[in-house]
Amino acid sequence: MKSYLVLIIGMMVVTYIPRLVPLVVLSDKPINPMVERFLKYIPYTALSALIVRGVMESKGELLVPTFVGLAASAICSWIKGSLILSVAVGIVTSLVVISLR
Repeated sequence: MKSYLVLIIGMMVVTYIPRLVPLVVLSDKPINPMVERFLKYIPYTALSALIVRGVMESKGELLVPTFVGLAASAICSWIKGSLILSVAVGIVTSLVVISLR
């Protein structure tokens, strides 16, 4: 049990340091608008990569719920523009389709 606690604390520190260092180092400096625009697209790009991989790997009985959830998520994203809301709508829609089958 104690080794798990040390492992979890170590992973927490290793995850936290790369987030803290840029915040401390760059907090006083202005960011180039081009870099700022680039950084705004990272969450959407990462999410798109995960979604495309999930859609390409879906098979059998999960194929229909995957595409219905993807369509609902895309429509919600287009209308609302909220990343979190789009993910939630896609998950809920997929779960509803799975439960109806």
